[in-house]
Amino acid sequence: MSNGDEVLFEKGMPIRREVLGAEYVDASMSKADDFMMAFQRATTSIAWGWAWGDPTLSRKTRSLLNLAMLTALGRTPEIKLHVKGALNNGVTVEEIKATLLHATAYCGIPAGLDAFKAAHEVLVAEGALPGKK
Repeated sequence: MSNGDEVLFEKGMPIRREVLGAEYVDASMSKADDFMMAFQRATTSIAWGWAWGDPTLSRKTRSLLNLAMLTALGRTPEIKLHVKGALNNGVTVEEIKATLLHATAYCGIPAGLDAFKAAHEVLVAEGALPGKK
């Protein structure tokens, strides 16, 4: 890893831990063998040090963008992770819902449905929404 990559890794790790939760990030790092550590270092440097570390957009805005992009990509496990991160970044349930509705309009009903189901599961689990009995 080059010195520039190391700088981005060191910049990105605290951001990643604050947004996704230290427990989740620490578990990902501790479970990584040499092969997977290459990915952990790359994602921390590129996504968290370089992209999230740019002060131009707020973390709240970045969370909303992530939810829309992940809906477009159909990445349900990542949507769940980033709904929790969005809550950590001060995004409201109404803002999450509006973002997913907007993404549904552009990405289609199946993608939107998957995103809504994933978000709902996390919002209920985190106590942001009451669960149906």
